[in-house]
Amino acid sequence: MATKKQIILPIVVLSLGIGGFLAMSALKQPPAEKEAVDNTPLVTVKQVEFNPMTFTVSSYGVVNAKYETELVSQVNGEIIYLSESFVRGGFVKKGDILAKIDPSDYDADLIDAEANLASARASLVQEKAFGKVAEEEWKRIKDGVPSELSLRKPQLAQEIAKLKSTEAGLKRALRNVERTVIKAPYDALIESRSIGLGSYVSMGTPLGKVLSTHKAEIRLPLADKDIQYLINKGKHAQVTLVADLGGKQQEWSGTIVRSEGVVDKLSRMTYLVAEVIDPYGIESNNSQLRFGSYVTANIAGTHAGNVTVLPRHLVVNGQIAVLDDDNKLTYKTVNIIRQFGAEVVISAGLEQGMNVITSALDYPVEGMQLALPQEKLQQQDDDSEGSETQLAMEEKE
Repeated sequence: MATKKQIILPIVVLSLGIGGFLAMSALKQPPAEKEAVDNTPLVTVKQVEFNPMTFTVSSYGVVNAKYETELVSQVNGEIIYLSESFVRGGFVKKGDILAKIDPSDYDADLIDAEANLASARASLVQEKAFGKVAEEEWKRIKDGVPSELSLRKPQLAQEIAKLKSTEAGLKRALRNVERTVIKAPYDALIESRSIGLGSYVSMGTPLGKVLSTHKAEIRLPLADKDIQYLINKGKHAQVTLVADLGGKQQEWSGTIVRSEGVVDKLSRMTYLVAEVIDPYGIESNNSQLRFGSYVTANIAGTHAGNVTVLPRHLVVNGQIAVLDDDNKLTYKTVNIIRQFGAEVVISAGLEQGMNVITSALDYPVEGMQLALPQEKLQQQDDDSEGSETQLAMEEKE
């Protein structure tokens, strides 16, 4: 039979264990509640702005002179004079003397031609006098009928022909003398010179090449799809030419003067020709648009009205994702009137001030709730301020 001690000891041990467990449970803090996680997708947006736009079409080309002339000798002889301006890169005015060929032989030919002309004129006067004498003599003969030969008409015609021939010879002699002086055909830049002082030239010998400085031309290739944005297919359109000269970007103004009217067989491009007045700034003192320069051209085109320009990648199947006033995703069908590079021009489908979504969405569903980064940050700041206020109130209590 158990003693009193054996009964009381287990009860005491059990009571102590239960008491310790209750004490420890009282000291243990309840687990903190987890904060709710906001999984609303964040997006970035760009506000739509409509502005008036005039289309431009870009192209490129090389500057060339409108007129290029190869100077050749039209007579034979020795070069006895060369102008100091007749050098590569020299500028000359119309009529400036570039070179002279020895005119001695042609001066002598001119004297001969003048003498022959004087002789022919004298012979003609003499023959006219003979004809009048013959006519007067035949008037005295009443029964006879004079022939043309007896009236010396054939002889008179022969003398007239000789006079015309000598006049032509004089013109040739004068022209050959003039051709011994090589003159600039227009205001020009000397591209090359092929002769030197003392050189002997014959008819057809190249003397040099000159380029007109009054006007420059640039052939501008355009694709057919770009011509639709030009007024009257670009004729008389204004062109802005841009080039880097001396490490600095410079601009010139020009005008489209014509289309070449055919499509290039290799490039499938249509060429428009732009013209620039006074490319070397001789009369206007503008910066020089040198021949051979590579330029980019912006051709003024049609007026597009009020449009907005957005990145091309935002358009998917003709629609653009927009964030509405309730921060929900919605799609707008847009009208694209032009695409160039990485951008598109939109004329309809969007409204001024709309928020176009510019960031990518993993699983977009129309009507889904979205959030802006700045709004989420503001919400977090408000939540943080609310937690601090509640904590301060609890400490006071």
